[in-house]
Amino acid sequence: LEFRRVLFRSFGNPLIKNQFDITSLPLSENYFNLIICYHVLEHVADDRKAMAELFRVLKKGGIALLQVPYSEEETVEDSSVTNPEKRKKLFGQEDHVRYYGREDFKQRLKSVGFSVEEILYTEKIGEKKLKLFQLKPKEIIFQCVRP
Repeated sequence: LEFRRVLFRSFGNPLIKNQFDITSLPLSENYFNLIICYHVLEHVADDRKAMAELFRVLKKGGIALLQVPYSEEETVEDSSVTNPEKRKKLFGQEDHVRYYGREDFKQRLKSVGFSVEEILYTEKIGEKKLKLFQLKPKEIIFQCVRP
């Protein structure tokens, strides 16, 4: 099994050697067996393009584990909001461009070809790993498979 690791967002971390635009990845199709994309898509203006790129670089049968801030309401996004304080109020953080609705997020992923399943991993891994991986106790991870 070949292991390839590429980190898409670094926030200036000097350990990360590769930094790519997630909406235009310089990688071949069917590149990864597994993608972990955690709290990235809420920062990306064209999230559907980013989702399509994740789908493109994932091998058939591959899994993408995704997590974003979400609510049970509809997705809230407004590209005209640029004021950091207003963004924080609307989207939960100054550098977010949207706050996803849970069902809408799944539909967006399905629209690019993924099959999507909600997984409550935190119930399976125990308290010690919850702290180690900094997961919230009832956090859902969206498991996306490229059929």
